[in-house]
Amino acid sequence: MNPPAPAAESISLKPNPDPDPLARKMNPTLQLLAGCLLGAALSATAQDAPAPKTFKVAVETNDLARIAVTPPLPADGRVPAGTVLKVAITPAAGQALDSGYYTTPGPWGRAYHEFSSPTFPVAVTQDIGIGASLIDAGALAGFKLIPDVVYAQPGVKKLKYDVFTPDGAKHLPIVVIIHGGGWSSNTEDVMRGLARELVRGGRYVAVSMDYRWIGRGDGDKEPNSMANLVEDVYGGILHIREHALEYGGDPDRVAVTGDSAGGHLSAAAINLIERIGDQGFGVKEGVYEFKPTYLPAGKTVAQARAELLHAVQVAAPSYGVFTGPMLGGRGARSSAAALDAVAPLANIPAAKSRPAPQLLLRGTRDTLIQDAAVQAYADALKAAGQKAEYVQVEGAAHAFFDWKPDAGTKATFAKYGVPNAAKMQAFFDAVFYPK
Repeated sequence: MNPPAPAAESISLKPNPDPDPLARKMNPTLQLLAGCLLGAALSATAQDAPAPKTFKVAVETNDLARIAVTPPLPADGRVPAGTVLKVAITPAAGQALDSGYYTTPGPWGRAYHEFSSPTFPVAVTQDIGIGASLIDAGALAGFKLIPDVVYAQPGVKKLKYDVFTPDGAKHLPIVVIIHGGGWSSNTEDVMRGLARELVRGGRYVAVSMDYRWIGRGDGDKEPNSMANLVEDVYGGILHIREHALEYGGDPDRVAVTGDSAGGHLSAAAINLIERIGDQGFGVKEGVYEFKPTYLPAGKTVAQARAELLHAVQVAAPSYGVFTGPMLGGRGARSSAAALDAVAPLANIPAAKSRPAPQLLLRGTRDTLIQDAAVQAYADALKAAGQKAEYVQVEGAAHAFFDWKPDAGTKATFAKYGVPNAAKMQAFFDAVFYPK
């Protein structure tokens, strides 16, 4: 928040009750000149004082909801820096709140900062837009949302997840969803469309989780490494397992999925479990172990590793990164051994020791993730005896599983995300509901 600008010094213009006699005898022309000089001096003083900093706030037009902002915005939409606005959203009949939000510039266009509650505060620290995303009320029937469950706070940001649980759920398999965004943007909110699809039919509990951003993106003094992000994923899964029965889930039947950066992290989550340990990542030469960000009370790291080896049974990483320098993180210089330690391709378990079936999805128009890279990972899985299916989604570009408030992202999800979520569920069914 920016500090308020200092106020201009106040200057009294009240007449002197006992003016100098010389002034009374002053030539009228000289009096006029003196007055002009005084006015110019006062004007210069006012101009020298810094004007209060303001930012533009725009409320997006929405025919499906009423958006009220308190205090009311001025006609030009400019409000002083640091102003805290209260936003209240009232959906129209037949509509339900998908999210309320404010937008700021982001690395890939507008960044959405979203809220599941119909009322929320917004502190104005830059130009923003305020809006609401609505959805047909029937689309939210049959399950409940438990938002913002905090599982750890290793740095500035609280790490959390959202639970989507079908009505009457008991001992259902759990699908853990890990969002993308270059390991450096987005939150679990961007995966709620996929979560909703996976809970339809009442056969799965879906949990969409967040993790630390790489580098100093969260405001941490020490940069977060790729290993830290993997540790967050394992910590989140352990917390989800600990509370699985509360969510109607089965702690011993867990699937993982994610897209883009989350595709890497979901593949890492199933492949790297044997690397869980407490000796640190690269602290000792040749030793690269992941200590989960969260451990249930009374459990050792060894116990956590054993439980995850048993519980995490299947994965569906979508248009992910499975090897290469990109896994070192932005601007990071990593040794070949450290890169291999976070690379799913270099850590595929042999099927005879631990099955790790995986469904791989990629759009044919994806310019970020190349077909050859995904095919190489599929081939390596099969070489290790693992079941692997590689589905190329005709016509889809990158990030077709994302869900955001804008109409374009929603349309892409409807066209490509919905049918491929069904393929994902069928792949999980073969593991958890074999015929």
